[in-house]
Amino acid sequence: MRERFLSAGLAGFQDYEVIELLLTLATPRRDCKQTAKEALQKFQSLPAVLDAAEEELCTVTGIGPKNLFGIKLVKAVAERYHEGRMTAADPLQNSGELFAYLQQSMSGRDRECFKVLYLDAKNRVLKVEDLFEGTLTASSVYPREVVKNALNQRAAAVIFAHNHPSGDPEPSSADFAVTRQLLYACMITGITVHEHLVIGRQNYFSFADSGHISRISREFSEDMGKWGPGNE
Repeated sequence: MRERFLSAGLAGFQDYEVIELLLTLATPRRDCKQTAKEALQKFQSLPAVLDAAEEELCTVTGIGPKNLFGIKLVKAVAERYHEGRMTAADPLQNSGELFAYLQQSMSGRDRECFKVLYLDAKNRVLKVEDLFEGTLTASSVYPREVVKNALNQRAAAVIFAHNHPSGDPEPSSADFAVTRQLLYACMITGITVHEHLVIGRQNYFSFADSGHISRISREFSEDMGKWGPGNE
């Protein structure tokens, strides 16, 4: 299998064979074919196997703390790879790289996670941070903490993203409310909010593409205008 991969990549490999190859990284002298098939049957797809928690993987006969090494390693390497490609370029001009990274790092989680990308004035990524983690259905997002961390990073702009463990990226009423709070908090301190993405299993929802970012920005400007000179 290793020779097949080195000569032709994963072309022609079935999903269970990919899992088998990963399992043999830590147990090269053991036949892992049946174990790989059972893992695929249990989790239904290759991505689901890669996303599964260690304790879930270990419920499959033949998978233990030692040979799940390859499965967890390849996902971590893929995440680091996509993060490197995304941070090497302007994420606003490379939305494909941005989504690939967020999809890789967030879509398989069983809890909501709120991620922030801090950008400089040229939209280069300064840092990526998982700022909040929540329950199965929600995360507690505190705009004050977001602004404080952005100022500490000397960020000129930010991109927000959070996942929906259900796999459905349709934003909730709470998502709309927290987006408004975040935009107001950031704009008051001069930090630009470029985007808030909700990551699903196979797709995403963009607050910017749907017009919500620009609409909330206009509302903010109108609200601030009410408090300008002559409007006391």
